[in-house]
Amino acid sequence: MKTSVCIVGGGPSGLLLSQLLHLQGIETVVLERQSREYVLSRIRAGVLERGFAALMRQAQCGERMDREGEVHDGFFIAHGGQQHRIDLHKFSGGSSVLVYGQTEVTRDLYAARDLLQGVVVHNAEDVQLHDLKSSTGTYVTYRQGDETLRIDCDYVVGADGFHGVSRKSIPRDVLREYEKVYPFGWLGVLSRTKPVSPELIYARHARGFALCSLRSQVLSRYYIQVPLTDRVEDWSDAAFWDELQRRLPSSIAGQLVTGPSIEKSIAPLRSYVAEPMRYGNLFLAGDAAHIVPPTGARGLNTAGSDVHYLYQALVAHYRKGDDTGLDRYSEQALARVWKAQRFSWWMTNLLHTYPDQPAYDQQLQATELAYLFSSEKAQAALVENYVGLPY
Repeated sequence: MKTSVCIVGGGPSGLLLSQLLHLQGIETVVLERQSREYVLSRIRAGVLERGFAALMRQAQCGERMDREGEVHDGFFIAHGGQQHRIDLHKFSGGSSVLVYGQTEVTRDLYAARDLLQGVVVHNAEDVQLHDLKSSTGTYVTYRQGDETLRIDCDYVVGADGFHGVSRKSIPRDVLREYEKVYPFGWLGVLSRTKPVSPELIYARHARGFALCSLRSQVLSRYYIQVPLTDRVEDWSDAAFWDELQRRLPSSIAGQLVTGPSIEKSIAPLRSYVAEPMRYGNLFLAGDAAHIVPPTGARGLNTAGSDVHYLYQALVAHYRKGDDTGLDRYSEQALARVWKAQRFSWWMTNLLHTYPDQPAYDQQLQATELAYLFSSEKAQAALVENYVGLPY
């Protein structure tokens, strides 16, 4: 095959970029290592900032999102048995976030690619990138069964996640990596129960962090902080609900509707950035280049900003012969990536309990929360980041 842009990774980032470029007449091929069923079975967070939601509409994929998504104008932080509401509308000039599951985002993008007969190749194994610095011919090879296939292209976009081949194709003497591994993870449970709150509740407690989230009015998503040594098998449904109730204010815990878990998993928390996000004809996007703790809901949204910058740059290249955006992509994307890293790091430190945490650090956490609740300027800074910094 021959195409303009070969996108490695059939998650939301790769599919969204493919859809946007297709609408501008720019050919793409998407390669995905897993089956479509596997991709759609992955449960991920679903708080969409205004910029990502706008990209979905621009890609003609926002109709169901706007119809079924939950518009949230605020969220709660629980601490010391009390709840404090952070008003997104008040401190952002009327902006909101949209609660809409990442699985549903991906489902909508697949449907849009099918409608336009976009080329999405699943079960593409042993993907390899070739001649990334060549001015005459970059190409990608992959295997399906016993057959090895080749795609010639102008550019490769690596949207294949942290464990994908794209970032690993950048020479070690070129790549710079920054990483922080947190000493805990999130145990998440999805249940077909009525959410305990119409808005998210972030809870700081001496026993550990907790989050009450939702996918719809009948589908709830809850998390609790657990040690990295814990396994899913260590936690029965009953044990999870008991621990979650302990970490919530009594007024909330008493309203909690429990039920069997549909899905249960533990996600370790880490912060990670790879620089540069361009190497020759290869551009990295999303988790292939950066990961944040889920505390501030920046993961998918930061991937969306990568897509925005790449989309604009590729359209300028193919429409006007202007390579300014491509040349500046890494610098421009990383500027926003590091701001998302800072916000996620701050939220994580603010709300989690660290093992063997000194009393001094505990007191600073409590003081930081007290300052946040007492200062409208501090809340405005939080909200500015939560609803999404401008592209």
